[in-house]
Amino acid sequence: MYHVKVTFATTGRILRQLSHDPRTLVLIFVVPCVLMSLLRWLYDDNIAVFNHIAPALLGVFPFIIMFIITSITTLRERTGGTMERLMALPISKLDLILGYMIAFGLLAIIQALLASSLILYGFNLDVAGPHWFLIIMALADALLGTALGLFVSAFARTEFQAVQFMPAFIIPQLLIGGLLLPLSQMPSLLETIAYWMPMTYAIDALNIVVTNSDLTANAWRDLLVVVGCVIVAILLGALTLRRKS
Repeated sequence: MYHVKVTFATTGRILRQLSHDPRTLVLIFVVPCVLMSLLRWLYDDNIAVFNHIAPALLGVFPFIIMFIITSITTLRERTGGTMERLMALPISKLDLILGYMIAFGLLAIIQALLASSLILYGFNLDVAGPHWFLIIMALADALLGTALGLFVSAFARTEFQAVQFMPAFIIPQLLIGGLLLPLSQMPSLLETIAYWMPMTYAIDALNIVVTNSDLTANAWRDLLVVVGCVIVAILLGALTLRRKS
């Protein structure tokens, strides 16, 4: 019970800190909506193209932003000694990581709801499948970025180094994850590598719900893979927690 109290105390502390950081809140809540609005404006004369690419980018934008915010904020906690002091308490590493994950996860939920509501009901995105599944996938992608951000923060010494992990963890997933070219048209080796990357399944699920009125088995598989990767990233994040003294 004490562990649960400390976990939620960590969650509350992170949320209070972020509430006093308006620039971070704008980056989390406003920027994805602005990017989707810019995309809609860009294809104002070609709505078919917008309907084709917007669903996948609905998963990409929150994923990237939550990865950056989480990795940098968690790194500050590590380098500032806050996490070190928390680890001196009778609390497990997993409980501590869950405290961070809950805090950032709540922000990710709001972010995904705002962005998905905008393109579904503000821009009238043409979706053949159920809207709720599209929203859930957007949320799962934001949580995936959060979990990976928690994980990679353990390997950075500075905020600049945390940002440098983007080429290793994000850009390859965007290049060969099916966003730019269907997997079936890629070289066989790249196609095989793509199926080991979680964003491949996220992009595939978002594309499926747009073109299919009924949810296919692949759509549910994609969702389970993304959720599974979130859980694995959280566990790895707990394993990488180390005290400096």
